[in-house]
Amino acid sequence: MANSSMTDNIDVGEEITKLMFEPKGMNPAIPATSRDRGMGPYNRLVLRGATVIDGTGAPPSGPVDIVVEGGRITELKIVGSPNKAINPANRPAPGDHEIDCHGKWVTPGLIDCHAHVGTPWHGMSGQVPTADYVYKLWLAHGVTTVREMGSMNGMGYMLAQREASEKNEIAAPRLILHAYFPAVNERIKTIYTPEQAKEWVRRIKDRGADGIKFFGAPPAIMKAALEEATKQGLRTGCHHAQMAVTRVNALKSAQWGLNSSEHYYGIPEALFENRIVQNFPADYNYGDEYFRFSVSGQMFMQAAQPGSRKWNDVLEQFLETGHTFVPTFGIYDANRDLMRARRADWHGDYTVKTIWKYFQPQRGGHGAYWYRWSTTNEVEWKQNYRLWMQFVNEYKNLGGRVCTGSDSGFIYQIFGFGLIRELELLQEAGFHPIEVMRSATSMGAELLGIDDDTGSIDLGKRADLLVHDLNPLEDFKLMYGTGAIRLNDETGKAEWKRSLRYTIKAGLIFDTEQLLADVRDIVNQSWSDDDHDRPPKR
Repeated sequence: MANSSMTDNIDVGEEITKLMFEPKGMNPAIPATSRDRGMGPYNRLVLRGATVIDGTGAPPSGPVDIVVEGGRITELKIVGSPNKAINPANRPAPGDHEIDCHGKWVTPGLIDCHAHVGTPWHGMSGQVPTADYVYKLWLAHGVTTVREMGSMNGMGYMLAQREASEKNEIAAPRLILHAYFPAVNERIKTIYTPEQAKEWVRRIKDRGADGIKFFGAPPAIMKAALEEATKQGLRTGCHHAQMAVTRVNALKSAQWGLNSSEHYYGIPEALFENRIVQNFPADYNYGDEYFRFSVSGQMFMQAAQPGSRKWNDVLEQFLETGHTFVPTFGIYDANRDLMRARRADWHGDYTVKTIWKYFQPQRGGHGAYWYRWSTTNEVEWKQNYRLWMQFVNEYKNLGGRVCTGSDSGFIYQIFGFGLIRELELLQEAGFHPIEVMRSATSMGAELLGIDDDTGSIDLGKRADLLVHDLNPLEDFKLMYGTGAIRLNDETGKAEWKRSLRYTIKAGLIFDTEQLLADVRDIVNQSWSDDDHDRPPKR
């Protein structure tokens, strides 16, 4: 918390940086300042002979030639039939640059609706990794748009990075910025009245934010801020933290105009039938991360069960509000199987030393609560996932919007890899792979209010495109930077196969192998030969 005299000279959007992180000596990632990767953009780029998965939920179709001019799609031409020779006379004119996509697949760029450009918390364990490390991991995994949820590096920092990305001065995805709303006691609180909340919303809009990230607030303040955000055209998302969720759960927030619920907090509370407060153990302490995350794995089991009147009624009420869920299944995946998360194929090559050290059990580290994690905890979390996934899948089946988000940088998930894991987990929840791709592209664009500009492959839209050597719908593991292991029957040897060849952001072409090589260099430089705790390489 902070009194008014402490905040008079702090710009809106800087509160969490100036009042929470800087006093503890925690600083943001070094910002990106230049671009050393990316070809183009060209006056006329042509992708030839692609099988297109357009992101709308439509099935694959091709062969199609895609023409990009000025960073936008200007022509989509069906040039023949599968397995039949293409008549050259039926094709668009040559481009300044062309990509041969015969036998390849083209999808929209992915949208990570819950992400962070690093976090000052990593400073607990060493030098915070550079923003360049984060951006290159995202681009190497096909992420062309990111919703920065909280702008914890400071709004000024993120506004400058957003502008540099739009001008292609840095190698980074498009950045959509949500500012942290400072109204909860356990983090930073500078807003105490509904009028202050409205004024803060107006000022953050004037400063250039795209939206607001809530952790909850007293009801009158939350309601006033959401109503003003809607009036100002700002998008909103909320992590309904346990310290505030009893007063305002996810359904109440949605009815007040909240656009998206992040993670799962606040949903079980809306489903409670015979209680208002979760069944907390008597020795519970929210300040102890083990209690916070172990006990929160019990919530869906205390709520109304699938198929019950309460369950169905809550689903329908969410649907009536037009609410969106960004479940971030992947960020809590380690809770179900800690050993799997610790030994993921990518840590040795792609996780920098500071983040790896931060992931280890430590007091005071957000998400570093492994000092007493047990089989019982994992079993409870598996049960929690079963119910959570069913709720999200049923919401999608009713026509509700579900989007992909990773929240990487915590709990053994790193940037880029975390979003691909989210695709796998949506499929586990019951989504068809085409529905997964739809959530990761056009649905995300709708949530962010940029669906007229990106999110699907269509005429006039930004050329945010991915070129795949292999069909990603067959196996999302192929989209990991490490790829997936396969047996070559001719040689009898195991091989690693990877699908994503190029990430194209508004016509700027990134070779994903170059990006991955850059990240491996960054990671290798972070470790020394004397470091014996480096995770094993693949």
